[in-house]
Amino acid sequence: MNLEKIVQQFTNKRILVIGDIMLDRYLWGNVNRISPEAPVPIMEVTRESRSLGGAANVMQNIYSLKGIPLLVGIVGADAQGNKLKEILENEGMDTSGIFVDSTRPTTTKTRLIVEKPHQQLIRIDREVKTPISSHLQDKILKFVKSKGEKFDAILFEDYDKGMLSNWLISRITNTFKDKIITADPKFDNFFEYENVTLFKPNKKEIERAMGVKLNIKNVNSVIRKLRKKLNCKFILLTLGEEGMILSLSRKEHIIPTQTREVYDATGAGDTVIATATMALSAGASSKEAATIANLAAGIEVKKIGAVPVTYDELLSAVK
Repeated sequence: MNLEKIVQQFTNKRILVIGDIMLDRYLWGNVNRISPEAPVPIMEVTRESRSLGGAANVMQNIYSLKGIPLLVGIVGADAQGNKLKEILENEGMDTSGIFVDSTRPTTTKTRLIVEKPHQQLIRIDREVKTPISSHLQDKILKFVKSKGEKFDAILFEDYDKGMLSNWLISRITNTFKDKIITADPKFDNFFEYENVTLFKPNKKEIERAMGVKLNIKNVNSVIRKLRKKLNCKFILLTLGEEGMILSLSRKEHIIPTQTREVYDATGAGDTVIATATMALSAGASSKEAATIANLAAGIEVKKIGAVPVTYDELLSAVK
């Protein structure tokens, strides 16, 4: 199967996305002077925008690639949570899997962006990272069990914000053993994604989890050791501007980066896991899925902010 045919089969693939939901808030403006109160720049805000982050951004990427996603996660009982659901609903996406937890705020990342040149000045995070209650975990598990069979794949998007627990991950993966399951891990649950189809860590995550500094001599053996420990079908290690390494069946494939014009890496990891999952659901091999995901990442990093890659952009890239 060639890459163009795989992307053409993305249409209407159903992906269940489970994970940490975030709202990205951007304040745009200009800096022309330093504050007389402290040696810090003064930014004059000219506009404000909001977009989806974390698992919500993954959902939006799948939707932008003509898939049918259903997002499962939590928001707070606040204006940010209402705004996040409003964005999804205005784009025609299903919000029935979003649960409200009144004990915590909606995870919100506020970025101050200087427009000329395009540069992030600071990021402010509002979040609570303690695990969600066992009662809420039970409700989420029941919801996933009631919906899961209707989907082509299940995608875990883990940002260590408290939504995903060892208990919840293991019960979902054990319930849907025969389904394509992909995972974008963080630190807390790194070794809990056993027997998944695709495991996608980045360099920082794998170094911390495995307790080793990666280099050209040890990277293959470290990935193989991790794949054996997790018993996953393949690992896709993302290395930023250095590209990716795909590990499967005692072989590692280097997938070089597709662009040198990196404007903003925000959301690139979300794009990779969303695109790879779509490709696997469309019948791609592991190498084909990794190649298509790498092309999508090359498009994403040329954009400012977590802006989804569109179906037409990806189709043009594979052509």
